[in-house]
Amino acid sequence: MPVTLDDIRAASELLDGQVVKTPCNHSRTLSQMSGAMVYVKFENLQFTASFKDRGSLVKMSSLTDDEKKRGVIAMSAGNHAQAVAYHAQRLGVPSTIVMPVGAPTVKVKNTRRFGAHVVLSGETIDEAAIAAREIAAEQNLVFVHPYDDEKVMTGQGTVGLEMMEAVPDLDVIIVPIGGGGLISGIATAAKAIKPEIEIVGVEAAMFPSMYQSLQGLSVKAGGRTIADGIAVKTPGKVNMPVIKELVSDIILVTEDQLEHGVQTFLEIEKTVSEGGGAAPLAALLAHPERFTGKKVGLVLTGGNIDSRIISAVIEHGLVRDGRMVQLRIEIPDAPGTLAAISKIIGDCDANIIDVYHQRAFSSLPVKQADLDVVLETLDRDHIADIISKLTAAGFQTREMKVETPALAV
Repeated sequence: MPVTLDDIRAASELLDGQVVKTPCNHSRTLSQMSGAMVYVKFENLQFTASFKDRGSLVKMSSLTDDEKKRGVIAMSAGNHAQAVAYHAQRLGVPSTIVMPVGAPTVKVKNTRRFGAHVVLSGETIDEAAIAAREIAAEQNLVFVHPYDDEKVMTGQGTVGLEMMEAVPDLDVIIVPIGGGGLISGIATAAKAIKPEIEIVGVEAAMFPSMYQSLQGLSVKAGGRTIADGIAVKTPGKVNMPVIKELVSDIILVTEDQLEHGVQTFLEIEKTVSEGGGAAPLAALLAHPERFTGKKVGLVLTGGNIDSRIISAVIEHGLVRDGRMVQLRIEIPDAPGTLAAISKIIGDCDANIIDVYHQRAFSSLPVKQADLDVVLETLDRDHIADIISKLTAAGFQTREMKVETPALAV
């Protein structure tokens, strides 16, 4: 193994007082929802709002005085970027960060706020890495890799160390996988302390690179995922053997499941999670039977998510839960019809938040029209009651469904 428990314990001493020893709290509601006894490790409470504070500081602390003077460069979708920039600023080290063009605005702004020179290049972390390597060679900068590095893996392993200290009898730890630095570090620490513990990884279904690589499959990954922090096409060479030996399973989660995880953390734990940070909860809620009756630790890796994405996630969640709905109603194009429909909906205690009267683009005869209404509702039963009453009044009504595309792996 490239890293040992003693290495991780030494890293923990180094980090003491320099990063947050985040809580690992029992969640009564998530436990009731899943049938497992759930503990959440809140790494979104780090100063830069992600676990990356750990590995980046361990790596930066290992640099020589000459390397610090030359400066560092990193590529990242945002969390590693902020952590490297923050610790570089603290240590007086010049930093350059290459980020994908589509990196969340909040992550780009925070990275610049920590004094880093930010270069936007490529659509993914892997494409950003190409530019970062070129700049590193041109300017003689020290490359600080986000995951494929023993020092970084050692720092990330302190998450597992703290979880085992907080809840020594955990049965399972569920960890997001991007390049594999976090899960390999956590697995090294947790399995050394309790060999029988199960480590389960989670990847976004659009980016199943570690899953495919360990299965001997060619890597097919890509797409616009909410889990930008784990959207990695090239797993870490240092991390992969550790994961192959110590991680028992990798679960793939869809975009809808990731969104549900973000929404659930927000509503239940009153905490903000980015897409990748919600991946463990998404896996737990999608496969509760896999973890029933077990003590399960979820690593909420970070909370750096754009407010516009949160807004969209909340709206999608309201639709998914039946608390917001769009109905299409066929109506006679005549005076008083809209008032009649509004009364029926009002009598059902639903709130109309948008109305669109469709004439020109309807396939109905000219004396009829489609009326699209968006409603605030209570749940699925409430929606069914509204549709039933509209139909009984002679208005043919159907719910406009949002289709979620299937993802093949």
